[in-house]
Amino acid sequence: MKQAGISKTGSKIVNRTILVVVATMAIIFGVGGIGHGFFEALQGFTPTNGLVIHAIGEADKMWEYGNEPAFTVIPNFLITGIASMAVGIAIIVWSVGFLHRRNGPTVLLLLFVLLFLVGGGIGQVVFFSIIWVFSTFIHKRLKPSKNEKTGGLRKKTARFWLIFLVTSSIAILFALEIAVFGLVPFVKNPDTITLVMLSSLAGGFILMILAFLSGMIRDAETNGRLAS
Repeated sequence: MKQAGISKTGSKIVNRTILVVVATMAIIFGVGGIGHGFFEALQGFTPTNGLVIHAIGEADKMWEYGNEPAFTVIPNFLITGIASMAVGIAIIVWSVGFLHRRNGPTVLLLLFVLLFLVGGGIGQVVFFSIIWVFSTFIHKRLKPSKNEKTGGLRKKTARFWLIFLVTSSIAILFALEIAVFGLVPFVKNPDTITLVMLSSLAGGFILMILAFLSGMIRDAETNGRLAS
């Protein structure tokens, strides 16, 4: 039996709104890992000379601060780049086709850790952590509010989950674009560009959490309708 916010097969519950939010965010950072790997591979079969690297080498850097720091346990730019692209693709495939499975969140966490270890980026770790935490709610039975006043507010909040998700995605993608290309309309100063990038990333992070929370409320309310 399927409805807007939840699917139910036997005793297995899949909170579909949470699933959509988690999958969308995971896909975005899977794409980010592919981007890191691409630029790492462009640096060729050369040693990394350390665990902390610049994913974008001097020859490919497109603005003053556009070097994309990363961590890797693989001491070769080409190999770590290929590995990062492969794991990024795996995250996307898993998020699209397999995240709904019972072991979906666990495998997603392992892929996130692996992406970090092979040069997928350092700044994404905070996002990875939050995405994984909320992914653990995909199969949990969420209880709706029994208070009429609180319930009404919760229902209104739940309506905005998609708006929060879309605006969060745009803000994060914009920040990722700036990190690589440094393109901000009408802005040329690199310090100002960095400020815009960090502000966009912070805004995207807050909106992502709001998308998760409103999505949880939506699935909880749907649980209540199914149970009644």
